[in-house]
Amino acid sequence: MDIKETFSLSLIGLLSHKLRTVLTMLGIIFGVAAVIAMLSIGEGAKQESLEQIRQMGINNIIVQHWKKKQDGQQGSDDNPSEKNKSQGLTWDDARAIAEIVPTAERVTPQREVQVRVQAGSNGFSTMVVGTTPEYLAVLNAHMASGVFLSTDDMAEARRVCVLGSDAKRALFYFENPLGARVKIRNQWFTVVGVLEDKGAAGGKIGGVLEVRNTDEDVYVPLTALLQRFQWETTDAELTQITIKVKNPDELTETSRIVRNIVSRRHRGVEDYKIAIPEELMRQSQRTQAIFNVVMGCIAGISLLVGGIGIMNIMLASVLERTREIGIRRALGARRRDILSQFLVESLLVSLLGGLIGVFLGYAAPKLITLYAGWRTIVQLWTIVLAFGVSAAVGIGFGIYPARQAALLNPIEALRYE
Repeated sequence: MDIKETFSLSLIGLLSHKLRTVLTMLGIIFGVAAVIAMLSIGEGAKQESLEQIRQMGINNIIVQHWKKKQDGQQGSDDNPSEKNKSQGLTWDDARAIAEIVPTAERVTPQREVQVRVQAGSNGFSTMVVGTTPEYLAVLNAHMASGVFLSTDDMAEARRVCVLGSDAKRALFYFENPLGARVKIRNQWFTVVGVLEDKGAAGGKIGGVLEVRNTDEDVYVPLTALLQRFQWETTDAELTQITIKVKNPDELTETSRIVRNIVSRRHRGVEDYKIAIPEELMRQSQRTQAIFNVVMGCIAGISLLVGGIGIMNIMLASVLERTREIGIRRALGARRRDILSQFLVESLLVSLLGGLIGVFLGYAAPKLITLYAGWRTIVQLWTIVLAFGVSAAVGIGFGIYPARQAALLNPIEALRYE
């Protein structure tokens, strides 16, 4: 019996019980769709996390001001003796790091404040970041138009600002903002530049480092922020210090030196935390790999259940078609012909279910992104993997029923009622 005849007989067998065939395929359909959807969600989360880390600079060391009471612990914000020992991160800390650490290529201090920014009738609440001209090189940022803050802006504490891409859209829509003025608190600043869209997203990396959408930020000279606005005397002068290291291999050693410098200057008060984006990236990759394996295995259980369903239905089909098998054997069909027929039936169920599952698995992440706002990435290898497993399930769980059919005694099969 040739392949065409085998395929034709298998298709007739499946179409003679349409509802049963469809119900048998459901396990494969949902299994394939679940594998693709789960891995797509995992890949989306992985890429988002990596982009957050890259945005902070792979060769960077981040020193952030830390209020312990935010984590439910007693610390410098609650203990007067610790307040007297340390005033938090200061510009002098950044200068000391730049002078002492030989592996530090650039050191950028930052002071951040959440305020409302107004431009005409448009306004929104965002983060205003006081920083230095080195910000562009340290944080891998690029200008879309205009210029960034200059040393003269710093020296004269000029009231100029640079807008993140989202901040520009919120305040000026499609207009050219260069030369326009925006109101920050009670002072007017002139827009001198707009940063390129970094595609940033907020969140917490590794349970350690807070990351926000920096495309919404407004940047001003650090001197202007410190001199032109009033602060609480208990506030730290800086929110963050970013150190760019020349050689990535020296990150760990440099972080230890930085920790020692800051610890001595703060008299042992732990009102800061240090993070290395490269280490967070490796940690994130390990965590995401485990997450993908777990989610893939959970989704794969659906394929296993689908395979068991195929075996169950095929065994029932063999039983109810015993007389048909006997007639075919009596007319000259060989055992391998019977084996091929039932194996092809099983394979057709799994392949057709796999194709439908691939379609649903591709559509589901799009719907999740649309309605839940989660980032999802459907990769070709996930589709190939899910479809390949569905084909393997069809063959693996179809062999036993097909073999049982092939081993039937033709005489006993003809007598079967």
